[in-house]
Amino acid sequence: MITIKMDYRPDGRISSFTLNGHANFAKHGQDIVCAGVSAVSFGAVNSIFALTDVQPKIDQGGNGGYLHCEIPEDLPKESQDKVQLILETMLVSLQTIERDYGKYMKITLSK
Repeated sequence: MITIKMDYRPDGRISSFTLNGHANFAKHGQDIVCAGVSAVSFGAVNSIFALTDVQPKIDQGGNGGYLHCEIPEDLPKESQDKVQLILETMLVSLQTIERDYGKYMKITLSK
């Protein structure tokens, strides 16, 4: 199962997210749940790098089943707003996948 943990600051902004594990929906290379979660999450991280001046702290590990992304705290408002929009969009997409494949992934919001 893929676990996704979204961490929030007291002001309601997303501070980081962590993905861990594998869906095990199908064999490697054919797992649409893993592919969907990977595409959405890496697309969000790549969008932060490409569309903002923000350099999040990224940690990847293991055999491809781990990703942690941490957003710096002291960002200008415009940058923070862009990053938050990207992360909220990522969350909506992941929740859409979870709705149909909740047996293979779980999202936790840590507010």
